[in-house]
Amino acid sequence: MDVFLLSISVLLILLGIAGCIFPVVPGPPLSFLALLLISFTGYARFSANFLLITGLIAAAVTLADLFLPSWVTRRFGGTRYGMWGAGIGIVAGIFFLPPAGLLLGPLAGAVIGELIGGADGRRAIIAGLGSFAGFMLGMGLKLAVSVTFAVYFVQAVFKAS
Repeated sequence: MDVFLLSISVLLILLGIAGCIFPVVPGPPLSFLALLLISFTGYARFSANFLLITGLIAAAVTLADLFLPSWVTRRFGGTRYGMWGAGIGIVAGIFFLPPAGLLLGPLAGAVIGELIGGADGRRAIIAGLGSFAGFMLGMGLKLAVSVTFAVYFVQAVFKAS
């Protein structure tokens, strides 16, 4: 059973890191689940406090990622048109221009959304850059947490071996 849980945990760690780049996969929660699963094996032992803290961090980062793009877009002068455009742009970018579309989709979507909403070209581009910055900030935050969880995972597994 330990080998099975280790295998699932390794898969979850990898999916967690990938999920930081692909917005439909919840990266930090999957990475946390890997830590939780591996703690039930002989390969690694994590304290209840460690698991509680990492679980709260995973939840906080996941929630922050939902709100950061909108917040940053607004700080750059964007409207709901730009935010909707950025969301549509992420999805469209994944399907039509992977992997570059993942980065360009929110930017283009926000600019197009702002233009549809009546913004002038300069304001639409600034809002698009804000959307892009928020998306990148969220992705970077998720990636930092998931990679940190992966480091704890690897250290614990090799320490137990």
